Amino acid sequence: MRSNWIKTLLSTPAQWGSLMLRVPAGVIFMAHGAQKLFGAFGGYGLEGTGQWMASIGLEPGYLMALAAGSAEFFGGLALLIGLLTRPAAAVLAVTMLVAIFAVHFEHGLFLSAGGYEFGLALLSMSAALVMIGGGRWSVDAVLSRR
Repeated sequence: MRSNWIKTLLSTPAQWGSLMLRVPAGVIFMAHGAQKLFGAFGGYGLEGTGQWMASIGLEPGYLMALAAGSAEFFGGLALLIGLLTRPAAAVLAVTMLVAIFAVHFEHGLFLSAGGYEFGLALLSMSAALVMIGGGRWSVDAVLSRR
């Protein structure tokens, strides 16, 4: 019973499309997570991000920054290598839904006005990966063959 569940979780069709989604999404999510967690790439780190999140009503801010940053950084890493692609993508999809509706939705679609178009693109990439899995060049594919 347990091995069937694991096999289902890791199963992935032998196609290349997932790689084309996983790599850029993984890099983007990791970079945004590094901004939140470590202050890398011009980010504010946990303290600054936590203060900002608290200021927009996401309380407790520090914990929310830790959760979002961890989801983005470690989920992005999982996507990049294709390890547990479906659950990582599901967590990232939820993270993007929160970002869209808590921060960007009121500004409309366009990124230039602070809108949600970028979050929507990342949500779509994540949702697609939930459906199709990691693909041919993923750790999931290697593990599912064993």
